[in-house]
Amino acid sequence: MRLKVTRKDLIIYADKSRVIARFFFNGEERARVLVQKIIDMSDADVEGKVKETLREFNQRHRNISQIFDLHFQRVMNILQFSAEQRDDIDERRKIYIGACFTHEYSIEAAAFFNPSLIVSDDQENLAAGELRAVVSLRATGEGHISSIEFRNVVIDAENNITLEPVGNRLGSAEIIQNHSYNKEKFAQKMAEMRSVQQFTPMILEKLRPEFNYQELRSAVQNTIDEVETANENRSEIQEILWLADSHYTIHFSDDTDISERIIFPVSHWENKGIEDARFVRFVKEDDSTVYYATYTAYDGKAILPKLIETQNFFDFRIKPLYGAGAQNKNLALFPRKVNGKYVMLARIDGVNNYIMKSDSLTIWGEPQLLNEPKFPWEIVQLGNCGSPLETEEGWLLITHGVGPMRRYCLGALLLDLDDPTKIIGRLREPLLVPDEHEREGYVPNVVYSCGSIINNGELILPYAMSDYASTFATVNLEELLEKLKSDFAEG
Repeated sequence: MRLKVTRKDLIIYADKSRVIARFFFNGEERARVLVQKIIDMSDADVEGKVKETLREFNQRHRNISQIFDLHFQRVMNILQFSAEQRDDIDERRKIYIGACFTHEYSIEAAAFFNPSLIVSDDQENLAAGELRAVVSLRATGEGHISSIEFRNVVIDAENNITLEPVGNRLGSAEIIQNHSYNKEKFAQKMAEMRSVQQFTPMILEKLRPEFNYQELRSAVQNTIDEVETANENRSEIQEILWLADSHYTIHFSDDTDISERIIFPVSHWENKGIEDARFVRFVKEDDSTVYYATYTAYDGKAILPKLIETQNFFDFRIKPLYGAGAQNKNLALFPRKVNGKYVMLARIDGVNNYIMKSDSLTIWGEPQLLNEPKFPWEIVQLGNCGSPLETEEGWLLITHGVGPMRRYCLGALLLDLDDPTKIIGRLREPLLVPDEHEREGYVPNVVYSCGSIINNGELILPYAMSDYASTFATVNLEELLEKLKSDFAEG
């Protein structure tokens, strides 16, 4: 029996006009010269340029004046202007200085891909038989900097999928650094990241067993003051703050549409991108729900696995994951506890699928090998395509496999409900391969997904088309489960 996969008509394409206003800084010396030039400008020239800038950009950005003010304050902090010096600068010059340290960044200019799909908690204003779901996507712009975007889709009774209207003024998130840190866990992660091992004990001895961000900043600065260090060692000491920056909360304004909320890199460990968020609607033991997502933070050299938590898609808590299993990419959380334990999939060696259990959402150790590449289409490496889906027959896990010419195909496993370390079904052939319309793009010959749902008796599978766009396919669930079991029985 050959499985029938139905490709849907809806394709979510990148839109180069979707831009955010980012801080731009090109060195202290040039910044001081530029600020002085603006201070020396005539009032009439400043007023004219401010009006022109606001007129051109206030329809392209939400609260552009507020963004300019934030960027003005940021450059003043870098240049160490005192409060008195700032007060001497009039409000229009502050706006113009902020504008001169701002640039537009097209977040989808390079690629728009790797979707995950989750059922939304907002099911209002729908017709009978319709379901609203949230699609998260990885958007990539200049310099291969990746961020997380969202779209709402509506799925009807026949599993036809419609994209809801997309907002055009992207919202800037308020970033809140108010996290409390545990010294033991913090030291463990510093060791895992192999960071500042020479100076870490000196800094940690100044801190309480539970400390906050400001206390850590003071400890770092005191250590710098105490130790005569070369510039490169000063940079190493600062790395301990970069890990602390990985704990933060972001908040979006209530007047933003979900499609206008962009999770853009915030901390140092993310400055080259936020990659491949795998969202899951997690059901707690009291039957309440929360949304989690695992993603990969990348600074150009090191990988830091992280966790997102949200109840409403307005407020997001973000923190690193710890332990021997929190390494490399491809972490995906099960949608509920199994036998009282959190369960996570991983790919710690870059080749094979692993599974691990934990009492904590953030500490993951003792990864256990789940499966290895077996068939020619997956012979190079394996990985998961998001959190498993619970069915009466077992946990349905969509996988990806890499074969010759680094062609990515999608496959599937079936895991035992009570013991998900046990495989009870596996497809011998790919579930989905890139066809002639999907193989050309930012990364050719790739189909890839970060999470699916089950609706009306079908698997609804969102997937990226060689990273240039994202689309959907459906598969009859009963037929898929039967195929998984029969292929596995054949060996």
